[in-house]
Amino acid sequence: MSTSTSRNEFRIISADHTGITVSNLERSLAFWRDVLGFEFSHTANQKGELAEEITGVKGAELKLAVLRTPGGHKIELLEYLGPADRKRANLRPCDVGSVHVALLVEDLNAALDRIAVSGWKTTGQPQILTKGPNAGKRVVYVRDPDGTTIELMQIASQSSSADFTD
Repeated sequence: MSTSTSRNEFRIISADHTGITVSNLERSLAFWRDVLGFEFSHTANQKGELAEEITGVKGAELKLAVLRTPGGHKIELLEYLGPADRKRANLRPCDVGSVHVALLVEDLNAALDRIAVSGWKTTGQPQILTKGPNAGKRVVYVRDPDGTTIELMQIASQSSSADFTD
């Protein structure tokens, strides 16, 4: 008897997008497009059986916008209009179910200055990683008014690499 399961095997070929549920699509779209500089792709609306079957949420109705990052990954912003009993979560990065998107930036200080005027806040002070595959990167989490977390990462410049210790 063969132990091959080739008919049942699959492999992931790529990550298509990251979906983020937001309370105000227009506000979030303005941030991701106008502040972060992502390229707008399209908007759509979903409701009825299609939305319910995709999300598993009875009464789901949503509008969405898709943007492309400079590296090509897509960010899908979703504002649910239904069901009426949807909740607002206030997850911390340590809470189960919390996710974040990590973005590489050329100049972390410039990025933080730009996002500060848009209502996003840092969760702490930028730190330099000293170990592992990201050693030398300067990183910080920022959170939007909905609590969405983005990690901003600045790659270490060649001239400053001697300043890092383990």
